[in-house]
Amino acid sequence: FVLALIARASIRIVTQYERGVRFRLGKVRAEPFEPGLVLLIPIVDRLQNVSLRIVTQPIQGQGIITRDNVSVDVSAVAYYRVVDAIKSVVAIEDVNAAIGQIAQTTLRAVVGRHTLDETLSETERINVNIREILDVQTEGWGVEVTLVELKDIQLPETMKRAMARQAEAEREKRAKIIAAEGEALAAGELA
Repeated sequence: FVLALIARASIRIVTQYERGVRFRLGKVRAEPFEPGLVLLIPIVDRLQNVSLRIVTQPIQGQGIITRDNVSVDVSAVAYYRVVDAIKSVVAIEDVNAAIGQIAQTTLRAVVGRHTLDETLSETERINVNIREILDVQTEGWGVEVTLVELKDIQLPETMKRAMARQAEAEREKRAKIIAAEGEALAAGELA
């Protein structure tokens, strides 16, 4: 019975999408375990499995003031994956929470440097800027940010109404120009 308990405590399985980080008496051993069967020394060794799959991290919506002093609510989503299992365990306590926090502050900083028109029209460039900044900051954690996408940009109601009035004024302007050109052609033909 005791041998069965010892065998159960010393045999672990690392799945295909994971790497096993072994701690022997509190110290990390050199290389993470590849997928498969792993033998540990009970009580002396501890195994922590780290997933290498891409993780989706929503960046909750937050009020941001753009460079032209317009308040917008922006939410996004970040995709990241662990590239160094040992660093992701040793360098930081909770990778998921840390990515969420740093992504929020980076989103606020990057969107705050752009005007409202730039934020609405140049989302691809903003996405790339945020991803590059996050990737540099998370490199020491053994994490690679693969993609960041602005998910939703909510404008204040007053701004929505103002933009609708502006679009309507543009349409009226074009209609008047077309009508005036038509009258000028008709006057030319009549003359």
